[in-house]
Amino acid sequence: MASIPKRVEDRLVAGIKKFQPVLALAKSKDVNESDTVVILNDLLGEIFGYAKYFDITSEFAIRGTYCDLAIKLDGKITVLIEAKAIGHELKDAHVKQAIDYAANQGVDWVVLTNAAHWRIYKVIFGKPIDQDLVCEFDFCSLNPKDETHLQFLFLLTKEGWAKSAVVEFSEQKQALSRQFVAATILGDPVLSVIRRELKRLSPDVRIDIEQIRTVLTQEVIKREVIEGDKYLEAEKTLIKAANKAQRAKKLDSSASEESLPNVEQAPVSTQTTAPTSVPS
Repeated sequence: MASIPKRVEDRLVAGIKKFQPVLALAKSKDVNESDTVVILNDLLGEIFGYAKYFDITSEFAIRGTYCDLAIKLDGKITVLIEAKAIGHELKDAHVKQAIDYAANQGVDWVVLTNAAHWRIYKVIFGKPIDQDLVCEFDFCSLNPKDETHLQFLFLLTKEGWAKSAVVEFSEQKQALSRQFVAATILGDPVLSVIRRELKRLSPDVRIDIEQIRTVLTQEVIKREVIEGDKYLEAEKTLIKAANKAQRAKKLDSSASEESLPNVEQAPVSTQTTAPTSVPS
């Protein structure tokens, strides 16, 4: 994951210590959604590093239509924020409308929060529009001495967006998802390695790749992992990556051949030269 600059780390640590008691008190008083948004504005400014009067906008705060807040960097909306009252339990259904609006506006990220609990979603531009829960954390449970906890906060900081921290985090999470791991295992390259190792143990037994794939899909890997849209998407992504790598390899090979010097060899004479006589 992206490294956190020291000054940002100090700000995050100080922010956790300052706002955890504030959130605990707000939760005990069960403050409403409007007052929760006031706290959110302070969190975004003091902890996450945004300019409250320039980077944070409420131009999309049309109740029941869009969302409550948005982060705008370099004149472009980076993330939409759907806010709930601090005592309100968060559910995926709460973010659906913001996800649809984000997709229509070409925004990749949506945050659902009640100031205490945070969820970061990546918008999936498909038919239908969908979302992937990339990360969630409870601010009130964060430990300022825990590097992993600080990384959760860093994903949403202004500095984190500059380093594409949340994108890197999302890609790592995707690569290690059970669907991607399963699709990798069931791909021909890995199956070929498994076949080679099995043949080493039983050299006289006939084993082919399809037999291994059948055993894995029917007896080793859970069916719930390899069934559904997420597995199909993982499979397609891996195939695209393999094809891209193969094309790049071919281009490199062609470029190497073209760079070789075209040396014309001098014709080799088959005529034998008579020895020169040495005067006595």
